Amino acid sequence: MAGADRAGRPRGRRTRDAVLAVAGSALALGFVFAVTMNGAFSFLGFQESRGVEVESVGALPFEAARLLGWHGHAAMNYGSVELLGGGVALVGGLMVGLSAGAFGWLLLWRARARRWTEATPLDAALTALLLFVVTSRVISPQYLVWLVGLAAVCLTSGRTTQRPVAWLLLAACPFTFLEFPLLFADVMAFRPLGSVALVVRNLLLLAAALLSCRRLWRETAGPVRTPVSAAPRADRLATAR
Repeated sequence: MAGADRAGRPRGRRTRDAVLAVAGSALALGFVFAVTMNGAFSFLGFQESRGVEVESVGALPFEAARLLGWHGHAAMNYGSVELLGGGVALVGGLMVGLSAGAFGWLLLWRARARRWTEATPLDAALTALLLFVVTSRVISPQYLVWLVGLAAVCLTSGRTTQRPVAWLLLAACPFTFLEFPLLFADVMAFRPLGSVALVVRNLLLLAAALLSCRRLWRETAGPVRTPVSAAPRADRLATAR
């Protein structure tokens, strides 16, 4: 993107001023909340106690484990329906580790990316959101609204790499509607209809995240694919004859 930095903003003083203004406003608001509202940031500490929500991608192993005799269950815990039973704490810790790994991958991509278009900031935003959704211990139906909305923004550019990802996200939407609210009682009880809807939705999200990463990396940080011209090909054919 000529004349623009890799955040999609034009280079120069206006961008620096905008970044400083945003940072200063965030710090000022945070200070006001901290001194005027008791426990304004306590929600950050509460996240440490959250478990694996029954709708999250992290619940997939327990759908399989249920068939093999896992005796855990789903119940209301910390304001959402979470899995309770053996192995849940381990998977919850792994999910946090995967979120950290996703952030590390994004930093690596940012350092290695060399080719940028007007669609790259949009594509990168969708990839980042997908990574943090699939590695989160919590998923709610509104997360699909965020993902589909951002995918729609990507599609406003003809140079987006995320078109197949958008189709996967659209395919995940009806299964989300099935698992919540229509079949949520079946999801909580691990009954077949609810479990199938949930597993299909989560596998679609996982596939979308992996495909999004692959396409973003290949188009911005992967090796340049040089097309073979017609003339050298003709020369090789003439030599072979």
